[in-house]
Amino acid sequence: MANFKTYFTCCLMLLALSWRASTGAPVSPSPSPESCTQSSHRYKDLLLKITELLNNSTELCYGIASEAVAIRNQDTLLACAPTQTSGCVNQRQSSFSESECLMNIMKDLAYYEATITSYLESPLRDQVREVTLLMPTQETIKSLRTNCSLNGENGENSKEKSAQQWGKNSFTNRQEMCKIMKGFYTRTITINRAMGYISSGDHRK
Repeated sequence: MANFKTYFTCCLMLLALSWRASTGAPVSPSPSPESCTQSSHRYKDLLLKITELLNNSTELCYGIASEAVAIRNQDTLLACAPTQTSGCVNQRQSSFSESECLMNIMKDLAYYEATITSYLESPLRDQVREVTLLMPTQETIKSLRTNCSLNGENGENSKEKSAQQWGKNSFTNRQEMCKIMKGFYTRTITINRAMGYISSGDHRK
């Protein structure tokens, strides 16, 4: 797991740097900042669950030697990144927008929830064990989407169907899911850094 952690270190560490205050207009519809930041501890819990999931080599990534990582897209990294950066491609050029960052986080959560749901409906190597392994992460995502509401709603407006098409071969499916969850691990680090920054209120100074 060390290789895929190192691969994205450059971009992830940028989120720990100082950020420029936001002057942009909110994106509509936008998540409620208050409800999102109150759930910040759940994002840490999500990271712990995904870490545990990937460390459990006897289940999801069993027999898969590849260190390949599947990243959904770079939208959240760009939307939640500092504006004064260097040494990383596709860096954000405009000022930080809290609403844009939160909206992209919600889209990520919707995508990964749909991906896990569809995967659990595909042929599995071990139905009981894989469901037991993935359900805690799925439930945490649902809780985060419910608490970080979209204009008072439970996040349904941001729901994205998984583009992943699962076949009949459980090994091939599990190989792809392993890559996706490694990408989700990386994205969750980004999300936690962004939520910590938003919670601090530094971007409003």
